[in-house]
Amino acid sequence: MDLPAARRPPGGTLSRRSALAGLAGILGVTATACSSGTAGGTASGAESASGFPLELANCEATVTFDAPPQRIVLLESAPVTTLDGIGVLERVVARAGVFPPGYYDEDLEAKVEAIPPLSEDIDASGHLQISQELVIAQTPDLVLGLPDGMTREAMADAGAQVMVQDIYCGTADERASFETLYSTIATYGRLFDHSQEAEDLTAALTDRVAVVSESAPTLRATTAAVLYPSLGGGPLYTYGAGSMVTAQLDALGIENVFADTAERVFEISSEPLLAADPDVLIVLYQGEGDGSDVTAEMTAQDQLTGLRAVRDQAVLPLLFNFAEPASPLVVDGLERIHEWLLEIEG
Repeated sequence: MDLPAARRPPGGTLSRRSALAGLAGILGVTATACSSGTAGGTASGAESASGFPLELANCEATVTFDAPPQRIVLLESAPVTTLDGIGVLERVVARAGVFPPGYYDEDLEAKVEAIPPLSEDIDASGHLQISQELVIAQTPDLVLGLPDGMTREAMADAGAQVMVQDIYCGTADERASFETLYSTIATYGRLFDHSQEAEDLTAALTDRVAVVSESAPTLRATTAAVLYPSLGGGPLYTYGAGSMVTAQLDALGIENVFADTAERVFEISSEPLLAADPDVLIVLYQGEGDGSDVTAEMTAQDQLTGLRAVRDQAVLPLLFNFAEPASPLVVDGLERIHEWLLEIEG
């Protein structure tokens, strides 16, 4: 799907140019290391790191790093828990966008709040509005996120490489799994020369996923749909095989009723949703609050009141990054969905 920015849900696919380029994405990693492991020098204050220069295929681009990045500008909230989990969050020199406290524990929230904010200007469809000149002024060597109006070329000319969450590249046709998350963490480990920390983080997350999966057979729910409603009566979106929500539901032994569609996210009318009539609905939202206003607005639509999940009040509002993209937050989201299912089935 390649919707105009005003109609895309947060984390929609990139521009048509990006989607058609079709490289392997962030998970395709190739390292070019010289014999000393320090070719190209290192950034100021960084110790010599093996495996550099490092090339990463990211969406339509190949980005090259001579040394682990030391100055990060964060233009989306999803990477926070990955960066913190491998011990490099202190390298973030500025952030822009919305970073809801509901994502973080008290200590991590304090760390995020301490990062200087550049902009919290979000449009009606949930997309960050920021000038690339403001980002360039922070002198980053790595920018995470690529909002509309910014280009890789301008950032590269200013000495910064841009990386985008691989799941947003619009190039993968495979069913998402937690291996997507673990591979992403491994890539960050290589990029920051924190591979051991990345392995430790992955091991902890793998154990947590296993705990949920082992107890999932006791659940009665067998089908689900995950939705993103546009506020104010706009389009309704759902998530298919390429989305991390499918990986979450697979871990719970629950069928995503739209996983037969390879697309990660796509617009949907009420008719196929009513025809599928899933046992439970998960409704993604952004911003402050508990999401109850979003679910209430969506389920108040006459055509959706006939859904079994709506009648049974089996509707869970879930902050967006607990489901998308691949970050440790999706494991938190998996646990939240599991706990909620146990409560409503108890």
